[in-house]
Amino acid sequence: MIGGTEAFPELGQHCEHDDCNQLDFLPFTCNACRKVFCLEHRTYRSHGCTREDAGSRMVAVCEICLESVEKEAGEDDGAALHRHAKSGTCDASKPRKTRERCPVPRCKEVLTFSNQNTCKACNLKICLKHRFPSDHACRMTKFSYSRSGLDCRDKKKSLASHPSIKAY
Repeated sequence: MIGGTEAFPELGQHCEHDDCNQLDFLPFTCNACRKVFCLEHRTYRSHGCTREDAGSRMVAVCEICLESVEKEAGEDDGAALHRHAKSGTCDASKPRKTRERCPVPRCKEVLTFSNQNTCKACNLKICLKHRFPSDHACRMTKFSYSRSGLDCRDKKKSLASHPSIKAY
């Protein structure tokens, strides 16, 4: 039976799972075994797909050069790394990719373009949690920042006392 109803025989398909055979109007096709399944049986595990590894790529990471080595079908990590070491492409002298981290003690935050800040006083690159000088023990006290906003209030008073500048 192909699918559909009496009025629309070409609409929908039946689930190809042995115990289901449900008519589904939005069926899923497994990309490994190419069979059609309903929502309940669409995953590899739920329909017991025998070819679930067909399109996947597996890699092992070399601890010497930190390069990823693609594994052959049925090959374990040790064999792939041994093949990589024999190939001559494994070079321990390659510079390791180290990620820049926040210099504040006990902070392990990796600095990326979206979560880093450069202190205007000491030009230190720090994470957003330590962006205030009081949080990263800023050595330069050229600027006086505070989290409470009291500095801003004091600046307003000093501006108001100057005759040519008006504070609003």
